[in-house]
Amino acid sequence: MAIGDSFDVTVGGVDGISYVDTGMYGTAEYGAVYVVEGEDPAIVDSGIGTNYGAILDGLAEKGIAPEDLGTIALTHVHLDHAGGAGYLAEACPNADVVVHEQGARHLVDPSRLVAGTKQAVGDQWEFYADPKPIPEDRIREVTGGDTVDLGDRELRIHHTPGHAPHQVVFEESDESVVFTADAAGIYVPELDSVRQTTPPPNFDLEQCLADLHTIRDCDPAVLCYAHFGPAAADDRLGEYADALTEWVGAVERKRDELGDDDAVIEYFGEHTSMIETWGERKATAEERMNTRGVLSYLDSRTA
Repeated sequence: MAIGDSFDVTVGGVDGISYVDTGMYGTAEYGAVYVVEGEDPAIVDSGIGTNYGAILDGLAEKGIAPEDLGTIALTHVHLDHAGGAGYLAEACPNADVVVHEQGARHLVDPSRLVAGTKQAVGDQWEFYADPKPIPEDRIREVTGGDTVDLGDRELRIHHTPGHAPHQVVFEESDESVVFTADAAGIYVPELDSVRQTTPPPNFDLEQCLADLHTIRDCDPAVLCYAHFGPAAADDRLGEYADALTEWVGAVERKRDELGDDDAVIEYFGEHTSMIETWGERKATAEERMNTRGVLSYLDSRTA
């Protein structure tokens, strides 16, 4: 696999769904945008704004012209998922931008989202493109229980706010697929395992575990991870529940041991096991960010 390449989802006999490696953070096999074919085709998520041309190329590979794209379905408005939406909306003039009602205002005016992202990702901001505001009349606000009609198929929306209050997952029941956003963790194809994603400021362990039950109730055969790629559902949700609980416990124990949050953040940044997979810069930054998210969550429990 290489940055910019497009691949069919073949796990579980899925038909009519593909994905593009957007090369997020200059890293292969980290950021995926999905193309859902149909009478009224859609993409799920939009990447960080850089390399959005690769998504248009992925559409073209499936014979979908920009003016024929019907929906840009955003799982949430964190910029690694929604940063490219304005660019793609401009290039695809007939596409509605679907987003949870709590996130819509940040697409119209992304200034607060940009400020929060810069604080969360630090020097990784250099990999982002400044998001383009999206006109209100291009945005469709949704909530759990709504559907997106693609003509011969539909995406059912489930609210999963543990990672962020504006996060949803999309279920395509005909193909037994759930597009998991960040609600089921990060899937690492090279390791065939899932890892935590716990960024500040909204990570909530109990709600994240509840979100896994929401996905499980869909009874999916295939999970399409934004980070990264499709995988057979099997017991991935149980695996992630265990990984998430163990991760939070590890951060809490290290805080008790060191008594200094900066030291805790540096400890986990220095001891990440993902350097060979993602490279030192991305792996270290990811672990530090996830540690900050857990520390914020632990503080919220005692507030």
